[in-house]
Amino acid sequence: VALQFAVAAQMTGQFSLGQASWRFVWAAAGGIGFGLFVGVVIRWVHRHLDDPPVQITISLLTPFLAYLPAERLHASGVLAVVAGGIFLGWHSPLIVNARYRLQAFAFWEIVVFLLNGFVFTTIGLQLPGILGSLRGESLASPIENALLVSAAVVLVRIAWVFAAAYLPFWLGKKIRAREPFPAWQNVTIIAWSGMRGVISLAAAFALPFVLPDGRPFPGRNYILFLTFGVILVTLVFQGLTLPLVIRKLRIKGDSSADEEERTARLEANKAAIELIEKLRENGDFSPEVVDRLRAEYDERVEQLQLCAENPDDCRGEIATPQYQRLQHEALRVERQTIIRLRNERVINDDALRRIQRDLDLAEARLTGP
Repeated sequence: VALQFAVAAQMTGQFSLGQASWRFVWAAAGGIGFGLFVGVVIRWVHRHLDDPPVQITISLLTPFLAYLPAERLHASGVLAVVAGGIFLGWHSPLIVNARYRLQAFAFWEIVVFLLNGFVFTTIGLQLPGILGSLRGESLASPIENALLVSAAVVLVRIAWVFAAAYLPFWLGKKIRAREPFPAWQNVTIIAWSGMRGVISLAAAFALPFVLPDGRPFPGRNYILFLTFGVILVTLVFQGLTLPLVIRKLRIKGDSSADEEERTARLEANKAAIELIEKLRENGDFSPEVVDRLRAEYDERVEQLQLCAENPDDCRGEIATPQYQRLQHEALRVERQTIIRLRNERVINDDALRRIQRDLDLAEARLTGP
């Protein structure tokens, strides 16, 4: 929003604090409100669909449905997209099914990969032309300024992250009583992980080429050069040094996250057992089926309780590299067997794909996202 006002002031040569304040409020409130409206509409659409390819297509179009109309209304399209995304992200566990989540995760992983590749491709294509436009002056000054801006960006992020992490604890008694005090090592890692990329590049490219009178927008290529410099410095310098910083700080795993996950899994399994017992009383299912499913959930609950009592032993028995390697070997043999059976025409291709999908899901659960 602030960038829009700065560009508008440069384009018109005028700036009114009162008018800018009103437009700022409208851009922020209007963008958030329209984004929430789009989120409500898309949530309704997802509730009435059960076709993952169509739902994924809608999820791809949703940011444009939020951004473009908001910009036409002179609201913030970026805030509209963010608000709609947060709304749908909060409600998505209730409105989409497992098939959609599995396919959407793989789809968006590819999209993110392509966008990151687009950033570097764009830099490579644009940089020679920008360097040519700066030919009239020494490159030493732009490079020095790019390094200075990069240093300022890194320092500002460090100050902001530490302030955001510790100020709430110093100012709020309820937060101190409810949340654990963040370790400075973990905060340092978060502060050092501020690599720049797509958003910075999009903001720089949003600058217009010319002013209303036809003159080139002042300093556009210089701003693009500084942006490219910040992206490269943060990605290369911070990205390559991040593993070293983690080793030097001796970062340990966050046990609270594991504990939260175990608690949630335990509560979910207990709720499932209560439902199974209610269905047993209603007589909707045969006792053999109920007993079999109840035994599976009892085993899960017992395992989770053992993990809660001794997390280290639990983690060592289940998630060790040796266990994972053994499971991978077992899955590999299963795949080879079903392929051999298909080649010998014992099973057809449809059966092969169904079994292979189950094996793929088992391997995905083993390795994680």
